[in-house]
Amino acid sequence: MKLRWLIPVAILIPLRLGAADIPVGARVATIAINPRDVTVLHLRPEFESTIRMPEEITSVILGSPGEFKAEHNEGEPEYVYVKPIVKEAAQSNLLIATKSGQHVTLELVSYGATVTNSTQPVDFLIEYRAARSFLISADPESLAIPSTPTKEPERGASLENTRLGSAPLSSLDEAFKQQETVNAPKWTKWEAKQIETSIGDMRQLNNQTMISYSILNSSNEPIEIAPPQIQITGRKATKKKKKEGKGITSDQLEIRDYKLSTTRLEPGERADGVVVFDRPNLKESTEKLFLQIAQADQVDRPILIHLPFTPPISGDGK
Repeated sequence: MKLRWLIPVAILIPLRLGAADIPVGARVATIAINPRDVTVLHLRPEFESTIRMPEEITSVILGSPGEFKAEHNEGEPEYVYVKPIVKEAAQSNLLIATKSGQHVTLELVSYGATVTNSTQPVDFLIEYRAARSFLISADPESLAIPSTPTKEPERGASLENTRLGSAPLSSLDEAFKQQETVNAPKWTKWEAKQIETSIGDMRQLNNQTMISYSILNSSNEPIEIAPPQIQITGRKATKKKKKEGKGITSDQLEIRDYKLSTTRLEPGERADGVVVFDRPNLKESTEKLFLQIAQADQVDRPILIHLPFTPPISGDGK
């Protein structure tokens, strides 16, 4: 009788040890923050990846909470912990915003628990640094390419541009600086909302559109603001009449760049921002363009601000 029980045990033990001994390629990387870059975060079930930001994190937005878990707490304000919660292969996105308005976008890729290719790496730690810092990546195959160092200004440049070796302001930075100088914006109130909005300058730059805006926290509680989105909506042409709300199309336009002074607003505090997006060359008569602004805890109930489809052309030639 004893021999009958020993045989299965002798078979199962080597199988379990073999599964646990599959090597995992661990990777640690240091990346410069660039809002136009998307970092691919390689994950695997039963492993947890750590993301460290250079300052306090104010909001974490996860695309698929049913497949991934992202944890952040006030006791560790600079860290986010991410891991898959399903054993199947999965993919999603993650957006992290900081107190100063910086943000990073990550693409989450989980290979699943049944992956047999042990050469696929798992990102144990990604540490973000400010874009101006000197970086040395711990991995030769870095997850993101650091920004190219700014060239020294030519002789004859103005004192303002050459001070501290700074480069001339970009069109986005100039628009942002101009919006900050508006002392009394014309605020628009929204029913059942804690924020008020104001639209500033809007201009066309080649095939892109740039718009400035401001947000005011008119409530008695602190709030967080999600990154801006641009939406184009219309109504499909149908032969038969349908119920109201049927046949409506809505698409998000690609945002090339944006800048936001802060994502956390105390009562009475104001935030200024600029967003640059790819506007389509043509649209149907029923389609409308909107700037979408939402609180971080109400992303399913955004404010939609109607924008003119044809903005003025920038006169600065940039």
